[in-house]
Amino acid sequence: MKKLIILIGIITMLIAARLCFSQNQEGVITYQVKVNLHRTLPPDRQEMKAMIPEFRTTKQQLFFNATESLYKPLVEDDDDAPAEGGGVQIRINIPNNEMYFDRNTGKVVSKQEFMGKDYLINDSLKMSPWKFGTDAKTILGYNCKQAFYTDQAQPDRKQEITVWYTEQIRPFLGPERLNTLPGAVLAVDINNGERTTIAIRIEDRPLKKGELKIPASGQKITQEEFRKAVDEQMKKMGGHGGVIIRN
Repeated sequence: MKKLIILIGIITMLIAARLCFSQNQEGVITYQVKVNLHRTLPPDRQEMKAMIPEFRTTKQQLFFNATESLYKPLVEDDDDAPAEGGGVQIRINIPNNEMYFDRNTGKVVSKQEFMGKDYLINDSLKMSPWKFGTDAKTILGYNCKQAFYTDQAQPDRKQEITVWYTEQIRPFLGPERLNTLPGAVLAVDINNGERTTIAIRIEDRPLKKGELKIPASGQKITQEEFRKAVDEQMKKMGGHGGVIIRN
């Protein structure tokens, strides 16, 4: 019965995606990502609050055409500047991760950086158990609807995810894996402000050569193997990897 409900949900989403085929079929969405570093610290690392800023803000870009998308960091001059706090300088590196998605085939290719090494992961689209709210808001002039669900894929990292998506931009589009809705996700809130993502610029334009390409560099590995490698490395480094902050 559960499989039947999931199948019906997928079919419904695909039909909705075709019906809502948007006016924006190619362009770039720039997001501002804000992470509360203090809230991501493990319980036994609370003393680090005096050495790191409370928030870390970065920018990401989502390049898309009618069927594909690529989500990657926007590299800016000050990205490598160390954060200061308590007289101690701590450098918080932002992983150079990329995620490619082809909605026609459901293919997902992601490049994940960990401990200075790149990993290449081939995967497929997984539908999230979205529930739809009744609230609405406007983001950058686009009418947005609310959707939410609880992500329990990793038992030790339960996440309450709320997003705002617009049907005025093509469906199955969004940052990271939040791309299974009948519109484009323009805002994300994880765990009530622990991590927020919001669109700050939307460019409806033809893509330039090389802006959207499938990640190809890195050691090929499965998602399960990558998670296992990360967990093993963190155990070797005392359980939390020194100053590794999972965000």
